[in-house]
Amino acid sequence: MGIDCWLCSCAEIPKEKQQLLREALTKYGVKADVLQSETQDRPGVCLFSEITPELRDLLQTVSRGDRARVIAVADSGHLTNGHKHWDLLQAGASDVLVWSDPDRAAREIKARFERWRSVEESMEEPAVRDLVVAKSPIWRAVLRDIAEIARFSDATVLILGESGTGKEVVARLIHLLDTRPNKGDLVILDCSTIVPELSGSEFFGHERGSFTGASTERQGAFALANGGTLFLDEIGELPLPLQAQLLRVIQERTYKRVGSNSWQRTAFRLVCATNRDLLGLIRRGEFRSDLYYRIAGCVCKLPPLRERLEDIIPLAEHFLRQVHIKGGTPKLDAAVRNYLLRRDYPGNVRDLQQVLSRIMYRYTGDQTITIGCIPPDERPPVEPVQAAWLDTHFEREIQRAVLFGAGLKEISRAAEDVAIRFATDEEDGNVQRAAYRLGVTDRTLQLRRATRRQVDAK
Repeated sequence: MGIDCWLCSCAEIPKEKQQLLREALTKYGVKADVLQSETQDRPGVCLFSEITPELRDLLQTVSRGDRARVIAVADSGHLTNGHKHWDLLQAGASDVLVWSDPDRAAREIKARFERWRSVEESMEEPAVRDLVVAKSPIWRAVLRDIAEIARFSDATVLILGESGTGKEVVARLIHLLDTRPNKGDLVILDCSTIVPELSGSEFFGHERGSFTGASTERQGAFALANGGTLFLDEIGELPLPLQAQLLRVIQERTYKRVGSNSWQRTAFRLVCATNRDLLGLIRRGEFRSDLYYRIAGCVCKLPPLRERLEDIIPLAEHFLRQVHIKGGTPKLDAAVRNYLLRRDYPGNVRDLQQVLSRIMYRYTGDQTITIGCIPPDERPPVEPVQAAWLDTHFEREIQRAVLFGAGLKEISRAAEDVAIRFATDEEDGNVQRAAYRLGVTDRTLQLRRATRRQVDAK
């Protein structure tokens, strides 16, 4: 299957060089069109010779907040210091390559596009879409990393995140996307619920009669996960003696059942999760550093719900679809949607799911969930003292800017830039709709964007 992309270059790049790359890409099955509004949803390639404000602005626009993949290709004849290329990743580039010859550049570009397309296709599989909901750029970026790790490696994975951010869901996703042939089962063990006296049996299994009450033999987690995936939730709660035993199994891939003298072999993919600071536990002597570096082959940090507000309504609708409701899934009216967006979620996604469950207890079955369905103890104050968005999170960011030495004009300009970029992204690049959303004319919005580019160029 061919790949469609767009290709553009900065003014300093000769058109002949751009044409050479286009022809080389065609040779490898990559069709590169001119960058236009109708091609922006495709992956793209941007040739450049110098890192300028215009280049950063272009990458920020075409990447659409990391929603689209863009490869920046540096002209080796005018190569700037390599450390500045990190700025391009910050601006929205997915990768930065150095031009050597068009054939090699085309092969490198194609390889990346194929990998990224495979990752995106895996995220759109029905089983994945039934498992996770991802609209916000930050969550989709995390899921891309998870999908790539799951599909193209057998690495151990450590999932970090606050309680309720979806660590078990991510573990299930890793197991689902794992491409091992004849893959075994996903085995889940919550380390916070393990009784110390029975921990050996939980992990290793036991022989019949090995201790009082062992009337039958039992397979432990290491045996059950053989050929599959072992998910150790809340691994930060694991006692030190068990940490040492787990480390040995990870290293040797062998173990003994309780009451047995025979070594058993096991092979599983290990996924661990915790909401605790493992490095802090290591400093306090409560977690083994050698075990940490064994389980942290790849580290995935899940964002809390307050950092992915775009996902709140899609998640709420997802939870409603999961509930079997006579007459079909009800709709959320505008007031309820506004309430869900304004509410704090200390328990993150799990907290949101519980809120929807409590709301559903009061739902009357008329196809619409209204504010009357919200339990009294969940309702917000009648007269809020400030605008819904002007909360402690906003104040915290302003405080951070002031502490870093930003002036009032700089803070105002940055807030305006973020609002314009977000509104434009939400309207898929339509300046007229974005301007309406921000309460200005489209001409005013265009002038402000042009002025910003001129300021950056100085």
